[in-house]
Amino acid sequence: MNPVTSPRSKPTREQHLIHALRRAARLETNGRRISARFTTARLAIFAGGLLGAVIPHKIGWTVLGNLVLGFGFVLFLIVAWYHNRLEDRLHRLRRWHGIKRVHLARLSLKWTEIPLREVTVPERHGYARDLDLAGPHSLLHLIDHSISSQGRQRLASWFLDQPPHAAQWSSRQALIRELTPLSLLRDRLVLEAQAVEEADIDGRRLLSVLQKRVDDSGLMPMLLTESVLALATAALLFADLISGLGNYWMLAFGLYALLFLSVRSRSEEIFDHAQSLHLQLERLSAVLGYLERRSYRTTPHLARLCAPLLQRHSSPSRSLKQAASLMNRLSVRAHPLVHYLINAVGPWDLFHTYRLQQLQDRIAAVAPLWFELLAELDAAASLATFAHLHPNYLWPTLYHAGADNQENGDAPGLTAEGLAHPLIPAAVRVANPVALQGRGRIFLVTGSNMSGKSTFLRTIGINTCLAQAGAPVCATAFRWSLVRIGSCIRVDDSLDGGLSFFYAEVKRLKTILDSTRDRQGPPVLWLIDEVFKGTNNRERLIGGRALITALAGGNGFGLVTTHDLELAELEKQLPTVTNVHFQETVVAGALHFDYRLKPGPCPTTNALRIMALEGLPVESADPMPPR
Repeated sequence: MNPVTSPRSKPTREQHLIHALRRAARLETNGRRISARFTTARLAIFAGGLLGAVIPHKIGWTVLGNLVLGFGFVLFLIVAWYHNRLEDRLHRLRRWHGIKRVHLARLSLKWTEIPLREVTVPERHGYARDLDLAGPHSLLHLIDHSISSQGRQRLASWFLDQPPHAAQWSSRQALIRELTPLSLLRDRLVLEAQAVEEADIDGRRLLSVLQKRVDDSGLMPMLLTESVLALATAALLFADLISGLGNYWMLAFGLYALLFLSVRSRSEEIFDHAQSLHLQLERLSAVLGYLERRSYRTTPHLARLCAPLLQRHSSPSRSLKQAASLMNRLSVRAHPLVHYLINAVGPWDLFHTYRLQQLQDRIAAVAPLWFELLAELDAAASLATFAHLHPNYLWPTLYHAGADNQENGDAPGLTAEGLAHPLIPAAVRVANPVALQGRGRIFLVTGSNMSGKSTFLRTIGINTCLAQAGAPVCATAFRWSLVRIGSCIRVDDSLDGGLSFFYAEVKRLKTILDSTRDRQGPPVLWLIDEVFKGTNNRERLIGGRALITALAGGNGFGLVTTHDLELAELEKQLPTVTNVHFQETVVAGALHFDYRLKPGPCPTTNALRIMALEGLPVESADPMPPR
């Protein structure tokens, strides 16, 4: 076997994480010990201050007792302040410890310790399910550690909506490469976003609230009227208490209460959001505040992305903090008694609704830019962490598109060395080369059952997805053209849709074939496993020949696997078809696979051997002669 990773590179990253986790555990233990001492000190100061104040008062030393009480109170506040700072740092240390523990799990593929975030994939997506891009034990499960819902959606779109434009891809990869060594920045983003709670920042909902203006019809006149009535009530009440003017204040208060109840519904909609969103706004403000304070001298791509945060005339973090404060004050409505008491004194709801309206007017035009850059940075940070955890992975090289989709006479293609599957543990995965150059180029892959044909297709597909997303790939060399990916690997029948397995397979293959007829778009990378496996041998052979011949004339290149060794004859008929195979060996009556790609058609089959090894009655377990 030939794992892509060297025997020293990955353990070095693991050892670094393990060392960091041990150091964090020691710091936390020491911190808890100091925190316990602070707790004891606070109790001692409280008890000492109380006794030091009571005893002098009992013996008539009032001044001394007051001094002791004041000194004890100040000392208690100082110790409490330091204690709270320590507890805050311990909380952040525990969060950081959790981040690194998950990174360690990502390295060793301990799936149960890696959080799984739900990603919506279109029902009939062309390759997501075939290549294990989403769901449990998938590529996104491994990579995604976004802090916002928009960041998670952006990251998913980079894998599901391929290919990007060449300029877009180049800019994205440059940003990801720039973020890769900045582990402190990436950790700080997570710590700031999850300082209060671990839930993602719901960027789409926050933006809709900040942009949806509160109904302002008659708001200002009503606020002024209620303010005048509240002041009149206070003045008349004060006059009644001082000079016995009479209960005229009740008339003013009655009018005020009537107006309050009549406009109470004005803040109903904003109140529905206030309770749940003010904490998210505080977290988002903390994230953007950290980005505002950072220096960008050595990170030009990150500086270009964060430019909307660096305008001198505005501070996004301050604006979001104000919005969070207003939401928090409006959420007092959740406590009816307190809500009515506060509004009895003055127009609390209308005043803060008016202030929120002013804030919305000020930031409505620029807020989408903040959320856009957060989504882009969030997605790029996930891929940068993936690159940081796998320093031995390769940054792929793109064939630059020009006239006829390529320049300098280069045909579109994909060439890789040491290509392996990133979702297989490094200790057992096997690397293989692949070289598909030119339109119509086809590798016809034959081989025994369980020999690695399907995994090889997924290896090419998933690494191509990584490359086109801007991430490094699990290879020692990788150069490719931007491609549309079309796969037919996992095909299921559909009872709801009334589709048989064979018909579902035919529809998938028809979609791939149709895409290769579009010569205006990027070339298609097709990955077809066991072509027409849903029908009999004769029809499968006829259909396979026709499909491969049609693909050889299309706009793309790819691989087709088959058990039909007769299809290997196409290499003699079509100059763009090349036979390759995987093969097993028999040692001590057992099958062994080396999962290495070899030239030519497979000389053996193993179905009868597998039947015999499992105890099924077969006439002969000898391999079939090569054809």
